[in-house]
Amino acid sequence: MPVPAISKRFGLVVRDRRTATGITQEELAERAGLHPTYVSMVERGVRNPTLDVAARIAKALKAELPRLIEEAQGQKGGKGRKP
Repeated sequence: MPVPAISKRFGLVVRDRRTATGITQEELAERAGLHPTYVSMVERGVRNPTLDVAARIAKALKAELPRLIEEAQGQKGGKGRKP
């Protein structure tokens, strides 16, 4: 079953936020209580996180989940993504 486009864009927002804060996938995973492979899969849009997991990721990034979702909804994908 293909992952919805919003999940792919959410993953891009997570990656952008993570790299902007200068942390690794491993550190994000540790902060969120997730496996690093799962974080990688979310960032690549391969996995569709539940709301609970998305909230843990947002908290680990010191961000509000609604803001991350809003950013994902506003993205068109590709280059020139919003930070």
